[in-house]
Amino acid sequence: MRALQALSSFWTTRRLSRPGLSRSGFDRLQARALRRWLDHDLPRVSAYPTAPHHLTDLPITDKATLMADFAAYNRPRITADEVRQALDTDCQVRGHTVGASTGTSGNRGYFVITDAERYRWLGALLAKTLADLLWHPQRVAILLPQDTRLYSSARSIPRLQLRFFPLALGADHWQPALQAYNPTVIVAPPKVLRHLAETRARLTPSRIFSAAETLDPIDRPIIETFFHQPLHQIYMATEGLLATTCRDGTLHLAEDSVHFEFQPVGGGLVSPLITSFRRQAQIMARYRMNDLLRLSDTACPCGSPLQAVAEIVGRLDDCFTLPGAQGPVLATPDILRNAVLRADSRITDFRIWQVAPDRIDLVLPPDVPFQTASASQTALAAAVSGLGARAEITLHQTPLPLDVTRKLRRVECRLPKDAAP
Repeated sequence: MRALQALSSFWTTRRLSRPGLSRSGFDRLQARALRRWLDHDLPRVSAYPTAPHHLTDLPITDKATLMADFAAYNRPRITADEVRQALDTDCQVRGHTVGASTGTSGNRGYFVITDAERYRWLGALLAKTLADLLWHPQRVAILLPQDTRLYSSARSIPRLQLRFFPLALGADHWQPALQAYNPTVIVAPPKVLRHLAETRARLTPSRIFSAAETLDPIDRPIIETFFHQPLHQIYMATEGLLATTCRDGTLHLAEDSVHFEFQPVGGGLVSPLITSFRRQAQIMARYRMNDLLRLSDTACPCGSPLQAVAEIVGRLDDCFTLPGAQGPVLATPDILRNAVLRADSRITDFRIWQVAPDRIDLVLPPDVPFQTASASQTALAAAVSGLGARAEITLHQTPLPLDVTRKLRRVECRLPKDAAP
């Protein structure tokens, strides 16, 4: 039965993203699935007693809304306290799998799924990432901060061997074991893939995936040059599988299972509201993500009808709000990052932190020449000024070692939530 759930999801996913399916045809299929979900699944949780006439009749929710009454948004009425207790044991509550995010922004998000949903998720993921490799035995290595039973479901698939490597134990622990495992597929945060490249790890995978963190342009060439492979992406969060890379290297939203609405942020960026219309145990409707996307307005050569994403820029929390002559000015992570990278091609790592309403710290490795460091500081100041904002920019040069205890955010707002310029 479990294999059938995964197989059914696999073929449904392939069918809905197939080349040649028009966007209008896809929209009709998605609208039909969304309507069924609104009528039959959404009203089964106490947060939504009746089905709405239209999706937009529902209120917008976010992590704070969900965590304020977690039980109201899942069918078995599992509480946040029950999830927290289960995370220390087997991640099971009354026959349901529970899990949590890594808590990038300081507060963790929780999820609840059934076994059937676990296998449907697996089928969809395999369809989007490994469909062309499943004819041959594969050894998949997952390198992430914490394991969940989501990945254990893959162990029941024929010809698919999966092993999890917990990053929290440190590279000295997991890197030798990873090399001995000799995976054909590696899924890891970009900082870990870059570490493997820079330490010349003895690995020859046939496919590599960036996951769990924003992929900065600075990392891609280093990773791809070492592995002699194109770097693919898996955009996934506590809220579910949100996007994957197609065979042509384009990131496509997982619209076969998630309905997206987009709120403009500025500078051509959007922040998504998601409705996961194939999830049944836990309801996420018009849920505000904290991410910044740049959508593509050109069709992908792969022919998929799914919306293409030009770039995952970062997090809304990491936009800097700086003082300006006409009032507060929003500086998005891509503008700040690109200013530093374009200053000198020899810059291969950096950090940009907003440490006060009108103060920014630029941190570069100690081996960056002073002239290069100074040029990047000047370029960052020019970018801020070009936005009509003002800020004092202080340059620091210090080692930037691999840190697996937290997600890498090269551009990070370190102000309290209520701080304002």
